[in-house]
Amino acid sequence: MNRKAMVVAAALALCTSGMAWGQGPDIYKSKCQMCHGADGSGNTPAGKMMKVPAVSAFIKTSDADLIAATKNGKGKMQPFAGKLTDAQIKDAVLYLKTLK
Repeated sequence: MNRKAMVVAAALALCTSGMAWGQGPDIYKSKCQMCHGADGSGNTPAGKMMKVPAVSAFIKTSDADLIAATKNGKGKMQPFAGKLTDAQIKDAVLYLKTLK
């Protein structure tokens, strides 16, 4: 594969993966980052106070279970059903899984 074709393929891969998240990064930043942290470590004042586990602790949880936890709340996490659409929650979960 020549250099130009490789650059185009890489750009398409990046665009496609970003599109898979949809609004995920923005939703995560506005709704999740306060507790879970920009890097998913949970190492924020709110995260420490509520003993938020790092994303790595639940990264292998199924998308369906993470979506349900986000919609219904879990532990001290508030429910987001009615505050975010199903599509927004799915996008946020897909983005969350990139924070290893």
